[in-house]
Amino acid sequence: MEELLPDHFVLFRPKDIVSGDFYWIKEVQDHLVIVGADCTGHGVPGAFMSMLGITMFNDLIGDKCFDEPGAILDRLREKVKEMLMQQGNGDEQKDGMDLAIAVYNRSTQELHFSGANNPLYIIRKKSQPGQEELEPYASIDNGDYRLFELKGDKQPIGTHWEETPFRTTSVSLREQDSFYLFSDGYIDQFGGENRKKFKSMNFKKLLLSVQEERMDIQRQTLEQTFDQWRGPYEQIDDIIVLGVRV
Repeated sequence: MEELLPDHFVLFRPKDIVSGDFYWIKEVQDHLVIVGADCTGHGVPGAFMSMLGITMFNDLIGDKCFDEPGAILDRLREKVKEMLMQQGNGDEQKDGMDLAIAVYNRSTQELHFSGANNPLYIIRKKSQPGQEELEPYASIDNGDYRLFELKGDKQPIGTHWEETPFRTTSVSLREQDSFYLFSDGYIDQFGGENRKKFKSMNFKKLLLSVQEERMDIQRQTLEQTFDQWRGPYEQIDDIIVLGVRV
């Protein structure tokens, strides 16, 4: 990742020694395929699912990459169901994974995104041109920066009661844009004075507040904020946050 993404950070905090969250990256011609995934469970059961997911991505992503991460997730879902022998019956195990996948074309600066229950955030300086294209995805801003949320499909990688093809969302990035893939471990953590969840809105505000910082400082700030929020309470889930600055 240091070679492929000079300006990035990885915040990876398993709840136990091994993790049900994983991240994966591969260079394919002029594309970078970046994945942040959250498997069912944590600890050893989650880690087995992580191993399965990483193996499948290694098999699925060959030397050619098309700008259709949604099609990649369609194929991944079929492979997971086949490996876990899921038929869609009500009494079978619902193991699977939620994830976000970004295919970034470094030549054109196009970003192609697909998500299984998980979104992707893009943060752009408000003075930067090209806000109109991202306007449908606008979420919040802090005066200087605006955060755009690309939502994933509300279905996992695995059996689901109403399966539909995964959608691909494509946008053009600009210099100094940042984008983030993450699991729900950070935002679902209990803490604070009233032992409540951190929540996605606070997570968005936190990311907006660190945009003037280097990516390694952003990671440190996220870690410190998490530890302060968690306080004496136990970490409840694995955590993965991937940040990339274009």
